[in-house]
Amino acid sequence: MTDDTSLADDVVFRPVRSGNAFEDTVARLLQAVRLGIVEPGGALPPERDLAVRFSVSRDTVRDAIRSLSDAGYLVARRGRYGGTFVSDRLPAEGAEAPGAGEPATVVPTAAEIDDVLGLREILEVGAARAAAGRTLSADDRDALWQRMTETSVASAPDYRRLDSRLHLTIGQLVGTPTLVSLMADNRTRVNELLDHIPLLPTNIAHSNEQHEAIVAAILTGNRDGAAQAMSEHLEGSAVLLRGFLA
Repeated sequence: MTDDTSLADDVVFRPVRSGNAFEDTVARLLQAVRLGIVEPGGALPPERDLAVRFSVSRDTVRDAIRSLSDAGYLVARRGRYGGTFVSDRLPAEGAEAPGAGEPATVVPTAAEIDDVLGLREILEVGAARAAAGRTLSADDRDALWQRMTETSVASAPDYRRLDSRLHLTIGQLVGTPTLVSLMADNRTRVNELLDHIPLLPTNIAHSNEQHEAIVAAILTGNRDGAAQAMSEHLEGSAVLLRGFLA
């Protein structure tokens, strides 16, 4: 079954590397927010659960949450229904966050762009083909359609987050958690590239049409059609990125 909890488990809530526990915990929580895995207003698991899932200390989790709260991504609420929640209003995409890597002002090289987009082609075209070959449950089909619908009506500030979640949902339908985590890491890098270019209304409309074609092919079991539609969709983004940045 495809839902936000299982998507988060596949992508975010898994052990981090021990050498950079704080930085990796910050990055993993930030990934959950920026890729729409936990929506604005949504609750994170309790600190003790995050510590177990990440295989880090509660102090590390607490420090990571505090850093992202200071940066405007998370908010702590007290009381019976308290906990740590994603901020209702997120910082602008491209804003630097603690432990998140280079600021968005560093322009990527052509080789870096090719690396990110080449891996994206391999992962996402393959995911679309494989998802179309699966026998999907009614819940899976509903979830995929809902993600597409949410993206099609998204406002400009929410578009990339919901678009990311749609693509990750397609990966999750394949049933291989490692694929989803690879896609999430790659999508984070793609979004860092997209932060350098304007969000064009005509491109959004075209992307939504392509999303419909991808989803329709997956739901009808058309493996070749799903792969072709996804390839065309990714090529559109690649052309814009190379046009603005290369």
